[in-house]
Amino acid sequence: MEKTMMKGNEAIGEAALRAGCRYYFGYPITPQNELLEHMANNLPKHDGVFLQSESELAGASMLYGVAATGKRVMTSSSSPGISLMQETISYLASAELPALIVNITRGGPGLGRITPAQSDYFQAVKGGGHGDYNLIVFAPASVQEMMDLTMLAFELGDKYRTPTMILGDGIIGQMMESVTLAEPVEIKQKKPWTVGRRKDRDYRNLVISAPFTNEEMVELNVRLQEKYREIEANEQRVECYRMDDAEFAIVAFGIVSRLSLAAVDSMRNKGYRVGLIRPITLWPFPEKAFASYPQVKGYLTVEMNEGQMVEDVRLAVNGAVPVHFYGRGGGFTPAPKQIEEKVAGIMEGGDLA
Repeated sequence: MEKTMMKGNEAIGEAALRAGCRYYFGYPITPQNELLEHMANNLPKHDGVFLQSESELAGASMLYGVAATGKRVMTSSSSPGISLMQETISYLASAELPALIVNITRGGPGLGRITPAQSDYFQAVKGGGHGDYNLIVFAPASVQEMMDLTMLAFELGDKYRTPTMILGDGIIGQMMESVTLAEPVEIKQKKPWTVGRRKDRDYRNLVISAPFTNEEMVELNVRLQEKYREIEANEQRVECYRMDDAEFAIVAFGIVSRLSLAAVDSMRNKGYRVGLIRPITLWPFPEKAFASYPQVKGYLTVEMNEGQMVEDVRLAVNGAVPVHFYGRGGGFTPAPKQIEEKVAGIMEGGDLA
């Protein structure tokens, strides 16, 4: 299998090409510009269409038109740009149109700084736009996962007819690692729901976001919720590290999980029975994993924000044991030593009961 060195942003772009994406619409913003540049340089070589839109709002709106034809399409941005896309993302969910949205998160709120952060968790997993909807949200922890999860995002988007999101951060977007390139896929899936007239049907199909009656709006919401329950049942993804005998567990995603893993190994060497639960899907949140380790007496959620995923951890634990939080907001990254000191303070301070 072919291997090469790539930045995380470039890996997403290359994976999108290998997944059969031939349409990209977006607007430049750091720290994700390498992804936009990769698509600009390479889509024409694949007879694809790259268009730098006049704004993030316009770029997201273009997704709707291409997705309605059944073609694979994507956009990418960073935090404030993703905020501008929220109305269209809600429209995509309502029309049940698959499209990939990539957010390489920067510090915030507001314009923020280009330093890495995880403060867009709420926006991504709780539905940043209006209405009752969810996206399938992936949190890569390596450049390899930037590629692999992008491939999967296109696959699951088509399977469930839903928009998907890669939620990364500035560190993984900019860092360079060895990557095993994904094999290009041949898209054979038929999509009978696509817009327009086709040879295999005698009617002109419409793809709409707003049902014509209140009753149809209710039916749409019921159908969406049934689909989301199916996704929750089938698509929870998680990595559990040194959890079999863990007395205490760290919960972290993305780049923070790698820092937390170093803290786990260090503490294991000192005799602490500590493990790591790393959500790979942020929605659906891998709540099933927490029931697999009844011996755990407490959790520490570590995030590059002021406390967001910790709410989902507390819901998953459902009050059975304490859930603590340690965060660095505004673009600062917690160091393994700081995580280790926080865990040791909890375990030695008797906060496990």
